[in-house]
Order: sequence, then C-alpha cells, then structure tokens
Amino acid sequence: MKKVVVLAYGVSGEKEVSMQTGQGVFNALLKKGYDAHLVKVTSDIADLVQTLQQIKPDVVFNALHGRFGEDGNIQGLLNLMGIPYTHSGLLASAIGMDKHYAKMLFGLAGIPVAPEKIVTLYDIKQKDTLPYPYVVKPINEGSALGVYIIENDQQEQDLINTWPFAGAKVMLEAYVPGREMTVSVLDGKALGVTEICPKTGFYDYENKYTDNRTDHLVPAPIPEKYANMMKQYAEKAHKVLGCRGATRTDFRYDDVTNPQNVHIVALEINTQPGMTKLSLLPESAKYAGISYEDLVSLLVEEATCEK
Repeated sequence: MKKVVVLAYGVSGEKEVSMQTGQGVFNALLKKGYDAHLVKVTSDIADLVQTLQQIKPDVVFNALHGRFGEDGNIQGLLNLMGIPYTHSGLLASAIGMDKHYAKMLFGLAGIPVAPEKIVTLYDIKQKDTLPYPYVVKPINEGSALGVYIIENDQQEQDLINTWPFAGAKVMLEAYVPGREMTVSVLDGKALGVTEICPKTGFYDYENKYTDNRTDHLVPAPIPEKYANMMKQYAEKAHKVLGCRGATRTDFRYDDVTNPQNVHIVALEINTQPGMTKLSLLPESAKYAGISYEDLVSLLVEEATCEK
C-alpha cells in the first residue's frame, strides 16, 4: 500500500482548520490501509524538506489551506522534489487563490461574475469605492477571512480605522442579494448544488467552522434549470483554470432583484476544499454516494506532480 504524507497546519490564518482537515484525512487513510504519516508544517521549510526526504512518501496529501498551501508555493516545492500530490498544480492553484485573476478568466470563459474594483486604503479614504452595499475581500485569502459587507458611511469609516490588510490591495465587489450556493467538482464533474444558510450574518469564518451556526441544504431547493446552470459554470471554472482533483466554486443566487429572472454570479473557486466534519466537499460527495474514506482514497490515487 502507498506511503502517504498528509501535510497540515501551515503558516496561514487557516492553520487550525487545516489541522482538522489533516487529522480527518490521516484517520481515513489509516482506515483504508495506507501507510499514513501526518506532518505538521511550520515556517521552517528546510525541516519540511528534510522530513519528506526521510519519509520518502509515494504521495503527499495536501491538507494545507490558505497562503503557502493553496497558492502554488507548496505545489512548486513538491514539483521540484518530484513527489506526486493531491489537488491542483502550481499554476491552477496560484490563479485560483488570486480572486481577481480567477474572476478575469471566469469572465473570459462566459461565467458571470459580480462587478469589482481593486483598491488600497488610500482609495477608500478618498471614497474611490463602489456604491453601497459592497463587499471587501482580501485578494488572496480563504475561508472568508477579512471579508466585510459595507452598507453605509459609518461601516466604511470603521473599516478604515481597523484596516487589517497592512497596505495591501484588496477587492471591492458589488454586493449581490439573494442566496449563497456552492458546487463541488470532482475530476471535472459537478457533484451537486448546496445552499448555505447561516443562521446569523453571512458565511464568514465563524459560521463556516462553528457547529450549529450554518445549515447546508443538499441538494439546494431551487429549480433544476438553475442547478444545472451552476453545475456547468463550476465545471467550466474547474476546467478553465486547469484544476485537477477536487474544487469548489461559490455562487450568489439572486432571486430577489427579479424573481422571474434569477441572476447567478460566481464569486470564487477553492482549489483546496476543506475536509473537516463541517466541510462542504465531503457532504456533497456523500450525497453523490462517495464516502469520506473513498473520497480521500480517490484523491490519493490520482495524485501527480509537474516534473
């Protein structure tokens, strides 16, 4: 049986979630009979390289989330070491992590997206923004870290006073009313549409990873033609970025502005979907008849690297 190293934790703001994913994957690998090793990644990259050289894995299961884990960096390192790894390769990961460039490619591929503007703190102070309401997003973070909905002058001023982005450019995106949907894709094929229903606020970090804060409706209670539309968009997003393995694309489903003509926009793609007990990918796979353990095994058996 293959020797598999599970890389978890990491250096991003999502390290704790990454560790939950890694532990779940590690346990599943043991159940499937793999020779599994859970490795906690830190900022000491030399130590990581040495560990991988000592273990000599056949495959790396990349359970890292956020920066370094899903932005092309760890993928580049594993490519150089010649170790096959799960999920998307360097280029697809780098583009998928950059919301701005990913949306540019989505638009070119005919996938509808929300209007956006890339700005700095100075731009916001000068009121060079979007009409209210708008959404503020870091360009290259995940798990809804640093996401704010700005509805008025006071909220905009509060954002300026507590600016968390250290001078970096961020994305302002027109707020799209309606419902939040997501589509998991496995090997280029959509598994189904899930509606995400936070009990309070929006689907931020706390609502994602806290028990009983969000309901997932599988399948989403929407007309089949719109479900099929989102599945096609998610498959196209997966393909246009050159992704492999599993991805998840998030959407807004606007049945509020004009209920007779539902408007759908893609928000972003996740090339490294979570695998925690509250994660959406395993839930969609289960609905499609794929157990958690089989999903993990499938990703391991299809792992590759770019030599």
